Amino acid sequence: MEEQQSLVRGEEQQTLVHGAAARDNRRLAAVMHVAFFVLLGSSLTRFLLRHPDDPATLWVITFAGALATLYVLGPVLGPKDLPGPRVPRRATTSHKLWLAAVMAIWVTLVILAPSFGWCAVPLFYTGLRTLRTGAAILLVVLITVFVVAAQVQLRVQAGFDPNLLFAPPAVAAVATAMFVHSQRQATRLQSVIADLVRTRRQLAAIERREGTLAERQRLSMEIHDTLAQGLTSQQMLLQAADRVWDTDPDTAHAHVRTAESFAERNLAEARRFVHDLAPADLAGGVGLEEALYGLAERESQAGLHVHCRIEGGPAPLPDRVQGALLRIAQGALANVKEHAAARTAVLTLVYFDDQVVLDVADDGRGFDPAKEVPSGVRGHGLPAIRARVAQLGGTLTIESAPGDGTVLSAAIPLESRS
Repeated sequence: MEEQQSLVRGEEQQTLVHGAAARDNRRLAAVMHVAFFVLLGSSLTRFLLRHPDDPATLWVITFAGALATLYVLGPVLGPKDLPGPRVPRRATTSHKLWLAAVMAIWVTLVILAPSFGWCAVPLFYTGLRTLRTGAAILLVVLITVFVVAAQVQLRVQAGFDPNLLFAPPAVAAVATAMFVHSQRQATRLQSVIADLVRTRRQLAAIERREGTLAERQRLSMEIHDTLAQGLTSQQMLLQAADRVWDTDPDTAHAHVRTAESFAERNLAEARRFVHDLAPADLAGGVGLEEALYGLAERESQAGLHVHCRIEGGPAPLPDRVQGALLRIAQGALANVKEHAAARTAVLTLVYFDDQVVLDVADDGRGFDPAKEVPSGVRGHGLPAIRARVAQLGGTLTIESAPGDGTVLSAAIPLESRS
């Protein structure tokens, strides 16, 4: 659920960035359109004021009107404002024809009246927005050269003016650099956002895989500590009943009845396990101490005697801690029954001020703790116990040696009781 929310947030951020970029594009386009019409109108007004009787006046007015009309048709024939940063693309035929017509009429106007050269700056934006970056820069260079040539030819009789030679290229360079820089920044931002969303997707996939592995580990621990243990006890009891079935029918029947009780408890555990509930021994308000006494009594079968001791003042434990300690006791006793060949085992629950400690001791054959799992043994129990203790922030200690029995101690930290 959290990874899905993270993905949704990433996609929302990407949508917001695209929306902001689209608004910025529209604002910039609006500014450039207004500037174009202002410059076009001022250039026409200047020409009419200074050359009221010029024979070319009618042509200038006609071409200015045509240029304005064609420019207004730009949203239909020209490039559309993109919803995000501009992606380099090949201009369509209609775009090229529209831009060519605009440039042709503008060049004609500049030839008739060089003051229309001021419209070049908005046209820079139009070319940069319509063509790929390389082609657009070439168009800007051609426009700039044409403007400089027209202005210099107009003022040649008045003497050399450095501004006419250097100002238009400088303005063109600044305008082009700012536009290209802004577009590249927008493209980089789009790439960063896309990478972020892609990374979040990958992290979500990793979290799902880790969650699946964690759930598999939990399932394996639950099965080992409940169903597998119960089935092992049933197998041992039925084998014992089979051995004395002819010689001691009463004992054999007792073993069968005990195995039946284990099967009934295993069925209850399986149902609660399916519903992800607490251990059956802790159901109905049963405390950990009572559950441990009941576990010791049930496991005292087939030659193994299990004793239970509680030391220290009982402290209220979270359900999670109680369930984990009971599962640890079940798993440890399962190991004792299956591997240790012990006659006696002792469960000891000790309450301290800052922790609760569960000890499981047996007088069985023991093993080398450095190897963790004796050779030839299936060994799911100790890793599961270690994982449960680690999940609660506790420590697990194992003391054993071949022939000297085993003591398993799980210490779980508690909040201060003072």
